[in-house]
Amino acid sequence: MNQLGFPILSTLLVLPVIGALIVLFIPNKQEKLIKSVTFATTLATLLLSLPLYFSFVTGEAGFQFEENIPWIPGLGINYHLGIDGISLFIVLLTTLLSAIAVLSSWTAIKDRVKAYMVLMLLMETAMLGVFVSLDLFLFYAFWEASLIPMAFLIGVWGSDKRIYAAVKFFMYTFVGSALMLVAAIYVYLQGGTSDLPALLDALSLSTNAQIWLFFAFALAFAIKVPLFPLHTWLPAAHVQAPTAGSVILAGVLLKMGTYGYLRFANPLFPQGMAFWGPLLSVLAIIGIIYAALVALVQEDVKSLVAYSSVAHMGYIMLGIFSGGLQGTSGAVMQMVNHGLSTGALFMLVGVLYEQRHTRLMSEYGGIFAKVPVFGAFFLISVLASVGLPGLNGFVGEFVILIGTFKVNAAYAAFATFGIILAAWYLLTAVRRVMFGPFNPANENLKDMNAREIIAALPLVIFFFVLGIFPNLIFDKVNPTTEALVNAIDSAQTTAIVER
Repeated sequence: MNQLGFPILSTLLVLPVIGALIVLFIPNKQEKLIKSVTFATTLATLLLSLPLYFSFVTGEAGFQFEENIPWIPGLGINYHLGIDGISLFIVLLTTLLSAIAVLSSWTAIKDRVKAYMVLMLLMETAMLGVFVSLDLFLFYAFWEASLIPMAFLIGVWGSDKRIYAAVKFFMYTFVGSALMLVAAIYVYLQGGTSDLPALLDALSLSTNAQIWLFFAFALAFAIKVPLFPLHTWLPAAHVQAPTAGSVILAGVLLKMGTYGYLRFANPLFPQGMAFWGPLLSVLAIIGIIYAALVALVQEDVKSLVAYSSVAHMGYIMLGIFSGGLQGTSGAVMQMVNHGLSTGALFMLVGVLYEQRHTRLMSEYGGIFAKVPVFGAFFLISVLASVGLPGLNGFVGEFVILIGTFKVNAAYAAFATFGIILAAWYLLTAVRRVMFGPFNPANENLKDMNAREIIAALPLVIFFFVLGIFPNLIFDKVNPTTEALVNAIDSAQTTAIVER
């Protein structure tokens, strides 16, 4: 259904492209105008996305705001868009972080400003396309389209080893995507359509076929998450990427992987999920512990936050493959929470780096009195990431742990140990950067300016709002996740009976 009566999802996709075209016609020297038009475009996209939340029919499990028109009629491939309780909040997260990322780049990007801003806008369209596509090939087109802008953002505007990081990011993602395309073509030929709702209703595949098709999709998604041991591209990409690139990479791009499991791999191939799920859960646990231990020995604060992302995404994977309502809903909640808290941390690290041009924790120390506003934002963001009760991170992790405990108490125990490690390395980072003896090299360090505060403040507000009122998300997510879990359970039970 489309309760608004106009194509709001298509408008969201087109608006950043229109902004990019306008920016292209602005002379290179007018950098302030280029930035202003880019930010205005992302802000307009954010404001346009808000009716999705307020007009969303709570209690409805199916797709809403649907648009469905022929795309390639000869092949029966449609331009089919829609969102449900799962994708709603990822779309809102994308529009919010895109605007914040542009604002955080205001003074950090000094070369090729026009090209940078155009890529940021095209990136937003590609990411939104991934989360609203209800056709396999349309989803794949946007999935691949998101790869190119990010590779350029890292490779052109990154740090010293940016080319290596960009190539590694591109190759990892591209190889996984190629196998997914082959699997998508097979599904299309077997099902006679690439339309997701139609496939969910009518696709009939053998258990063996589901096992291998799930593997093909799951590999692409695991690389994007990234799941241990396919995570090695992420720390390099984060450390080398510009601040906005890291905000978008951690906040949105990684969610494309976990979203892919919920939207395509698990519901289309429930027997494949049953076969591979235990292994993926074990890899998630290993990733949580491994990444936490590696984070403990990091000297580069941005690298530490990057490894924390690997650990936190492990919790989301654990929730998804717990197979229950609580774990799945908790995973969706944590996708949003991680985007907010880690996006804030990367942005704040960028604030320091822009002034001192170093990310080594040993170069800081004792700066809280010098930059109290920054210190408050940094401390709150760390506490949100740790999962302090009352802040957003606690709710998602707690619900995931409950869902996991019902399935496997040992998994829940290891995951709880990972939370303890996370508190250790993140609070250690706060101590080393903000407290202790003052490093005279930071004598000229300035506190956050108005632009930086405006960029960080919405994230911090959401830390508290979602921590205190989690049902703002759960009320709209639960009907969708309940329907998803029930459909998968029913398909898996039927297959067992038929054997």
